[in-house]
Amino acid sequence: MNGNSRNMDTADTADAADPTTDTTCTTRTTTPPRDVIVVGAGPTGLLLAGDLATAGVPVTLVEKRPHKISNLSRAFVLHARTLEQLDARGLADDLEPKGRPLDRIRLFGGLSVALDTLPSRFNHLLVIPQYEVEKVLQRRAEDAGVRFVYEAEVTGLSQDAGGVTLDVRRRDGEPERLRAAYVVGTDGMRSAVREAIGLPFPGKSVIRSVVLADVLLDEEPESVLTANAVGDAFAFIAPFGDGYYRVIGWHRGRDVPDSEPLELDEVKEIARLALGRDYGMRDARWMSRFHSDERQAPAYRVGRVFLAGDAAHVHTPAGGQGMNTGLQDAANLSWKLALVLNGHADTALLDTYQAERHPVGKSVLRSSGGIVRLAMAKYPWTLALRAGLATFLNHVGPARRKAAGQITGIGYAYGAPRGSHPLVGTRAPDVALRSGRLYEALRGGRFVLITPTSASESYTGGDRNERLTVESWASDRRTTVLVRPDGYVAWAAESPDAAAVAAALDAAVGTPEARAV
Repeated sequence: MNGNSRNMDTADTADAADPTTDTTCTTRTTTPPRDVIVVGAGPTGLLLAGDLATAGVPVTLVEKRPHKISNLSRAFVLHARTLEQLDARGLADDLEPKGRPLDRIRLFGGLSVALDTLPSRFNHLLVIPQYEVEKVLQRRAEDAGVRFVYEAEVTGLSQDAGGVTLDVRRRDGEPERLRAAYVVGTDGMRSAVREAIGLPFPGKSVIRSVVLADVLLDEEPESVLTANAVGDAFAFIAPFGDGYYRVIGWHRGRDVPDSEPLELDEVKEIARLALGRDYGMRDARWMSRFHSDERQAPAYRVGRVFLAGDAAHVHTPAGGQGMNTGLQDAANLSWKLALVLNGHADTALLDTYQAERHPVGKSVLRSSGGIVRLAMAKYPWTLALRAGLATFLNHVGPARRKAAGQITGIGYAYGAPRGSHPLVGTRAPDVALRSGRLYEALRGGRFVLITPTSASESYTGGDRNERLTVESWASDRRTTVLVRPDGYVAWAAESPDAAAVAAALDAAVGTPEARAV
């Protein structure tokens, strides 16, 4: 899971079914279904469902809540890697004007992580409420033909060799049975899907009695994101964009149950302790307490059932990595499911979801947990450690870049077979092509083959055109690179012959012969 010192930024000098059809069924069918049921209409589920439907897979999205976008979400940050994934779907440019860019993350004790030097078109983080992200993703999913089933609670799940049967209870109490080839649980920390397949969710509560309030402020904060920890108190302020601000606070000496009533005066007091003032907080439209856990499912797949987002992993909000990690889970899984269900890949491809994303989830738990523990430092030795780490990261370039890569997601790479080209498994940056940018070419969920010269007639043809775009470098680079739909390198070689390229395409993109789902 380490980044690779060689990257695509540096030129090599030496170098069927209708998605609106009712899928209720009570008997097994002889023909395996091609449908996917996604449970949970948060950002992760919406991105996944939209990707699948865009690829021609019938999708039903089941959501326990009524049909509305909630403004009570806790996520407020899109990081560079997530913005790249959204760019590959033509969505990033819609979201950028709705948020506020920030070129530096300020953490604690003088520690800050600069983002303006990130090797990305999005060399910043975007401060934007989760509901704005959900609006864009929901519109895309609806346009692609996703069938939405709201106010439906999962009550049971069973699977066999032919598919998965999902039992749900509708608002009127009537039971309904849905049938699909695969089910993906994106239904949050208390996932009914995870519980139904019997997976544990080991971990613990890291912070208890965190307070949250949406308020108006008489004084505008100096920074887009305001956060600090002093003594026993921590506070965070972020704008909604509609005049209200989300305030999150914690005090070491105030350990009470989540059900304990919360008054605005308590929130203001924590802010004054951590930030030096309360900015004139008033007119709270919502307040609550919550606790922050660190948990991860031991497996992201059980048979034909997958977990993604908070259903698979939860961690502290430090670093703003939660929603981002879930969206990248979805981007990793969607193209694999589509390739298998459309008959162009063996089901073994689906095993790579666990192999690639579970280590990332574990790493995010470590990094976010480390940030919050240092922010909560109390004893002299932990305070000294925090000060030393801040000095080290602020003055040592490679360490600072590694920290930025972890927090923003651009530093992660996936494992590659022994003997592979050094680029295989690494994130593909948005390199210049003769026709434009790589992430524009990725739109539509296709693989992109980048060659030294145009060779589309040699490597395309038949239904492969639906899954592959052939481009050429804008420079005189000689490397041939095959980029997966999620923006990671599937295969690369220096000046390969046509037979080697064709073999790589057959292995990754698939041949027209159908395979069993």
